[in-house]
Amino acid sequence: MLFVALFKARPGTLPASIAYRMEWQEPEVGAKVVAEYWLTTPDPSVIKIFKADHIMQLWASLGRSQDFFDISIYPATTAEEGVELLKQMPPP
Repeated sequence: MLFVALFKARPGTLPASIAYRMEWQEPEVGAKVVAEYWLTTPDPSVIKIFKADHIMQLWASLGRSQDFFDISIYPATTAEEGVELLKQMPPP
């Protein structure tokens, strides 16, 4: 299953968050980062897409990121998977 995590920067933490990210290693907890984007906005300032079996694997993989960001996580699907799911729905 895919999850999208939106990271809102906490005030005054940008230098520390960059230093933390430079050292961060993806832990082996079952969640895999599919994509990561750092934006030039404070909200969201980072977007990560994860593949995991359960949302708890994501929380385990985020580590100290929560010291620097307010994080929201949402289940997601690819456009192709979404279209296939829509095809399986009964007509209105």
